Amino acid sequence: MGEGIALTGSIHSIRTRVFAKGTLRGVVNRARPRYNCLSERPRDRNHMKEALDGHNKAAYVNDMFGRIAERYDLMNALMTAGRDRVWRRLMARMAEIPPGGVVLDLATGTGDVGLAVLEHQPTARVVGVDFAFPMMAVGRRKVFAEGVVGFFFAAADALVLPFRDNSFDAVLHAFLMRNVIDIERGFAEQYRVLKPGRKMVCLEATMPSFPLFRRLFHFGFGTLIPRIGGLVTGQREAYTYLPESILRFPSPERLSAAIGRAGFQEVRYRRVMFGAVAIHAAVKP
Repeated sequence: MGEGIALTGSIHSIRTRVFAKGTLRGVVNRARPRYNCLSERPRDRNHMKEALDGHNKAAYVNDMFGRIAERYDLMNALMTAGRDRVWRRLMARMAEIPPGGVVLDLATGTGDVGLAVLEHQPTARVVGVDFAFPMMAVGRRKVFAEGVVGFFFAAADALVLPFRDNSFDAVLHAFLMRNVIDIERGFAEQYRVLKPGRKMVCLEATMPSFPLFRRLFHFGFGTLIPRIGGLVTGQREAYTYLPESILRFPSPERLSAAIGRAGFQEVRYRRVMFGAVAIHAAVKP
């Protein structure tokens, strides 16, 4: 099959296997966890809130991203005025990836963070993992269309990563942590698979700190984005979820504390886009 990652099994039992001529074989754990996805989707905003507060959140998020996959990149560009590309390049620089390093792109989605990594460090190898197959399908098409080498896709749950301890030279993720049901466990897994002395970089949307920007944020994300998202993707509910999830998400200061409790040190963050996005970086000692 050449270099790449083959996915086998159904959505109820996903298995990850590496076919990379041995280059990544030591990274993947032989244990093959099972992932359960529930099928019921919230019918209105109240049901959505119930889903986001409970264990149905994983199923809801998986289904939601599957429905918007084909227009996901376009909506990201519209919502950020194209600045998302700049942020991903900044993440790649902050990660301090060594030549030939193996990088974990968690919640890879359509692969844009991994592509930014390879643009910055062409000799790196990226393992992009997600549990939303339609998103990864879009990402695989982009990788193949651009002739990118060194990018491997795999199915995995961010809370139960199928990788051995101390496997990766960097762990990066964008817009992941507000979608998981256990933030502490998520960072603990990232800490486990990261090599000592290496960096984790996390990008998340957050509430701006200045009152004026907070009001603009509420109007933009609470009113405009759902309408635009509905027009562009036909899935207004998915872009109603965005502000709801941000309101429930910890502040950058509280997120820094959670990162530190996982064992990371030198935890720092910077805000961009008038404070509406925070990028954290931390080192595994």
